[in-house]
Amino acid sequence: MIRYRSLRKKETVPRVGFVSLGCPKATVDSEHILTRLRAEGYLISSNYRDSGLVVVNTCGFIDSAIKESLEAIGEALEENGKVIVTGCLGAKGDVVRQAHPKVLAVTGPHAADEVMEAIHAHLPKPHDPYDDLVPPQGVRLTPRHYAYVKISEGCNHGCTFCIIPSLRGNLVSRSVSDVMHEAESLVKAGVKELLVIAQDTGAYGVDMKYRTDFWGGRPIKTRLTELLREMGELGVWVRLHYVYPYPHVDELIPLMAEGKILPYLDVPFQHGNSRILNLMQRPASSENVLARIRQWRNICPDITLRSTFIVGFPGETEKESEELLAFLEEAQLDRVGAFTYSPVEGAAANALPDHVPPDVQEQRLFLLMQVQQGISAARLKRKIGKTIRVLVDEVNNEEAEARSFADSPGIDGLVYIKKNRSLKVGDFADVYVTDSDAYDLWAEKV
Repeated sequence: MIRYRSLRKKETVPRVGFVSLGCPKATVDSEHILTRLRAEGYLISSNYRDSGLVVVNTCGFIDSAIKESLEAIGEALEENGKVIVTGCLGAKGDVVRQAHPKVLAVTGPHAADEVMEAIHAHLPKPHDPYDDLVPPQGVRLTPRHYAYVKISEGCNHGCTFCIIPSLRGNLVSRSVSDVMHEAESLVKAGVKELLVIAQDTGAYGVDMKYRTDFWGGRPIKTRLTELLREMGELGVWVRLHYVYPYPHVDELIPLMAEGKILPYLDVPFQHGNSRILNLMQRPASSENVLARIRQWRNICPDITLRSTFIVGFPGETEKESEELLAFLEEAQLDRVGAFTYSPVEGAAANALPDHVPPDVQEQRLFLLMQVQQGISAARLKRKIGKTIRVLVDEVNNEEAEARSFADSPGIDGLVYIKKNRSLKVGDFADVYVTDSDAYDLWAEKV
C-alpha cells in the first residue's frame, strides 16, 4: 500500500487506498490519479481498514503479472470490500470480473477520467478549496530526488510477443510544452534525475508528424532529439528508457557525448538471430546492430547500454539460442534483462509452431544470464580506481546506497559507499571506486 502523509488530517474527509503494480508507465498513471485525488481533497490511506474504497492499478503483460494483479484485487476485496480496478489487466475483456465479480468498476490503462468518475460514484466528496492542496509537481510514488516523465502513450508496432497496442492503444505523444512544463516543475521541486519513458520512446512525435510547438518563446519540433536537447538544459540527470532502435536514435549519442543527457541508452534488442527477430516482427539485422553499437561507443566511449532479451521464443532452435549468446559476447552490453517467452493471451506469437518446452526455456535463460554475468563483472571491474559521480538513494548506519549514470533505479546495480556523515539522500557526490562484483560497485567518498 502507498503511504502518503496528508497536509491536514480530517476524519470526515473520504480516504482512498491505492495499490500500484506494473512498470514505470503504470506508475506514472498511478501518480496522475493520486494527484487528481489530492486535488479534489481526498486523503490517501496507508491501509485497507481506513479506506472508503481501494483502487488497484494492475499489470496484464505476462502470466505472472496477471496472477499478481488478481491476487492484489482479491486481497483488497477481502480486507475492504470496495475495489475499483484500472490498468492493463482491465483492458483484457472480462478477466477481472470473471475472477472477482464484486469489484465496483473496471477500466483500462491511462484512464484517470474513468477512474475518477467511478470514485465519485462510490465515494463522493464535495470540493473544499481550503483542503484541496496539491504540490505543483503533483503526487509522486518515487523518492523526491528522481521522477519518471512519460512523453507518450501507446505503440504503433505489431511485435508478435506483445499485446501493449491492444491494451494501451496506438501512439499518442504529448506536446513539447506539456512535457517541459512538467519537467521544469519537477526540477523546481528538487528532482535531480528525470527518467524519460514511454511504450516506444523513440517514436515520440511521429503521430504529430513532428509538428512545431513552442517552449521558452522558441519553436521546437515535437521530436525526441529536440525534446531531449531542451531537457538537457534543466541542469539535472536525464535518462532514456525503452528506445526502439530507429535510425534516428544515432542522433542522441552526440547529446550524451556533450553531457546534455546521461550516456545511458536502454534499447530492447530482444534477440540476436535474424529469423527469430523476423518472427517477432522486430528489426532483423544483428550485424547492423553490432555495427551501430561500435559507432555509438566511438562517439561516446562512456556510454552504458542496457537491453532486454526473450529466450525460448516459439521455434527457437538450439543453434539460434547459441547465436544469441554469441551476440551478447560480441555486443558486450553493460546491463541485460532477460525472460522466457510467455504465451500471453492475445499475442500473435502464440499461433507459431514449435513452442519451446518450459524446462528448455529455463536452461537457455540460465545460460544467457551466466554469460552476461561474466560480461558485466568484467566491465565493472574496469571502474576500480576511478572517480565517478553518483546520486545518493539511501543512507543507513553502515553505508550509503547510490547510483552512477550507469545505474537506473530498481533495475540496475548500486554503488555502496562507506558511511560518510556528509552524505544525504538526493545529494550528488564524487566517489572513488574500490571494488566490484557482477552487478554492483563499492566506493569511498572523495
